[in-house]
Amino acid sequence: MSTHDHSAIQDHHDIVQLTHDYCWALDTSDWETLRSVFTSDVVADLGAGGQNGIDEVIERVSTALGRFDVTQHLVGSHQVRIDGDTATCRCYLQAQHVRPSGDKLMVGARYEDECVRTSDGWRIAKRAIIPMWTEGEGGIAK
Repeated sequence: MSTHDHSAIQDHHDIVQLTHDYCWALDTSDWETLRSVFTSDVVADLGAGGQNGIDEVIERVSTALGRFDVTQHLVGSHQVRIDGDTATCRCYLQAQHVRPSGDKLMVGARYEDECVRTSDGWRIAKRAIIPMWTEGEGGIAK
């Protein structure tokens, strides 16, 4: 394996890891970890009119998910395309949300990300969630 191959494999791994770190941050309410997933000036569309900057992303997800007792976000089928110090990554998402009443909501969606290599490693600079389906008790985009 050449050094270039190793670098490409490491870059792919690091970008996929961002999606995993995001899910763990959401499911453990570890909002500060999101600062190591996104750039500080991230542009996101996570519902509620979109978010500009990491503080708005944290506000959005902490507010939306704060209404649930427990959540479980699972991502898979990652497709990563790297071009030097930029990359795109898309993956499927299935997320379960349980309200204090016991009502459950399951969401199927995909994330579409634009990533950049920074001095601290890869970060998501742009993220959109593309809803595909829901099952159960209402939406969370309120």
